[in-house]
Amino acid sequence: MSNSFNFLQVPPQTAKTAKGLIVVLHGWGANAQDVASLASIFQLPEYHFIFPDAPYAYPYSPMGKAWYDLRMEKMYQGLPESRQLLIDWLLSLEAETGIPLSQTILSGFSQGGAMTLDVGLKLPFAGLVVMSGYLHPELENTTPNQISPVLITHGRYDEVVPLAAAKRAKTTLESMGIGVQYHEFDMGHEIRPQTIDLFRNFVTANGE
Repeated sequence: MSNSFNFLQVPPQTAKTAKGLIVVLHGWGANAQDVASLASIFQLPEYHFIFPDAPYAYPYSPMGKAWYDLRMEKMYQGLPESRQLLIDWLLSLEAETGIPLSQTILSGFSQGGAMTLDVGLKLPFAGLVVMSGYLHPELENTTPNQISPVLITHGRYDEVVPLAAAKRAKTTLESMGIGVQYHEFDMGHEIRPQTIDLFRNFVTANGE
């Protein structure tokens, strides 16, 4: 595991000064390259995008990365270390980009969505976007350090992260006093145009 993250970034396309920063965390077994194409699909040219690689190697593919282990015999192994690395790295971004956390949207897909909620309850982001994600069990009975608005999108036919996980995350976050926009669609474990539209609207409303 490295002490810092490799990442891809896409600077704002239509402005010298970005309106805000959008960080996108990939899922288990994917990598930054897999989600970097979202920068153009989101159609938010005034924002700065950053896509980090998770710190661990994925056990089933040399190209894949992982935020922590999800194999049954090693479930959640590496999560505390990955969490701290991600928090430290996110806190360093303002010095690199000039954009504070208060103008940063943290987002993620699947395991990246779980990490988004994990560190997003500890740092003062403009908002959190969780696509096909879930809440780590240990967070269900904790008090958040920060309360940022959250967008959750999920597929009713998700075969990887069951819809029940999204509903449980929504209920838990609302019980913490967090405002949640929740949307489910007739899809599987994926990102569809409806998700993109909701993401764009959420960023526009919260990310400046």
